[in-house]
Amino acid sequence: MNTLIKLEITRTLRNKKFMFFSVAYPAILYVVIAGGASKAEIVKGTHLTLPLLMMVSMASFGAITAVLVGNSERIAKEREKGWVRQLRLTALPGRGYVAAKIASAAVVSLPSILVVFIVAAAAKGVRFDGVWQWFALTGVIWAGSIVFAALGVAIGYLVTGDAVRPVTFIVYFGLSILGGLWMPTAVFPDWVQSIAKWVPTHAYAALGQAIEQGNAPHFKDVALMVAYGVLFAGAAAWLYRKDTHKS
Repeated sequence: MNTLIKLEITRTLRNKKFMFFSVAYPAILYVVIAGGASKAEIVKGTHLTLPLLMMVSMASFGAITAVLVGNSERIAKEREKGWVRQLRLTALPGRGYVAAKIASAAVVSLPSILVVFIVAAAAKGVRFDGVWQWFALTGVIWAGSIVFAALGVAIGYLVTGDAVRPVTFIVYFGLSILGGLWMPTAVFPDWVQSIAKWVPTHAYAALGQAIEQGNAPHFKDVALMVAYGVLFAGAAAWLYRKDTHKS
């Protein structure tokens, strides 16, 4: 399994287009959205300035790009080419293949988080009262990305290689927009805000926003992330077994 993990990490790092969109693109978006924003004005419906709010949003967006888009497309295409079937003939357990996918995605998601943080600190002078907040933010966003990694695995086993990209991007952009990663949810109509509070991306960003304010993440957001993690992981496991029976 360790050999496969190393292979997956190497393949991921060599994919320059994927690395750009998962590591550099979120930082570029941060500069575009928050570059000219006030460092003192509080965004309506939050207790944060736009540079602080978008720092967590873009770091979360980058991590989701790495684990969701990367996993779903690779798995669907490898199933289509017969690579997954070949691996099943080896001594590698099914969970080893999934673990390798998640591990390779996690290697990319961490740099995507750190690059956004560095850009925010350099371009907008983002600072916190305690150093612990930087470490807590990094840990929470990185750990939370596992939920979306499981969703990526589920999508990869659900759809074909031809359909995986449009399906993934509909889910990817839909969750990003509805969860408030691109713009504060306060600008949405009330009925959309009511829905947004229950999507995983909203809870994901809220974890980091609480830490930015010097608070512990809210129980509701933690519970939602755990619930979605169990749901997506269960779906991925069921779809994996279903795909195994077809082979």
